[in-house]
Amino acid sequence: MAVLKTTVAEMYKAGDAWLAECSPHPDLARAAWDEEVLAPIPTGGTWLAAETRLAAATYALYRIPEEHRGPVLADPLEDKAWWLVPLSAYRDLADVHQVTVHPPPWSLRCPPTGWQLEGRFWLRRPDGSGQLTDPAVLGAAFGPGGRPPTEGRG
Repeated sequence: MAVLKTTVAEMYKAGDAWLAECSPHPDLARAAWDEEVLAPIPTGGTWLAAETRLAAATYALYRIPEEHRGPVLADPLEDKAWWLVPLSAYRDLADVHQVTVHPPPWSLRCPPTGWQLEGRFWLRRPDGSGQLTDPAVLGAAFGPGGRPPTEGRG
């Protein structure tokens, strides 16, 4: 039985390829990263961006099972995080007050998967598989009414 080994570099390459292909102009995204600037990737083609505060995103990330997690971009300077979610996410996240789903063609300025640019980095990197965060599970991670549950509530 052969064992497949994926190097970190191969994972970054696959993630970058997928992310660039989400842009209508993949070559421009790659060129931006070559110049070490953020690449604007418009929403609405493959995914939407669901924005939350960074602390809330960090909390929610660990409440979501691995199989339901997709890429999450963080910007500590802006205290924001963006979850890449399916195009149908509006329906599942409409009542979650801590999450704002940006309508297309809003652009998310993204670094490549392997390093930080302009303070932004991937809390959960795109891996090339196309996996997105399940919006129903994301909404549930923020608790009833869009608030993270507090310890001892019951």
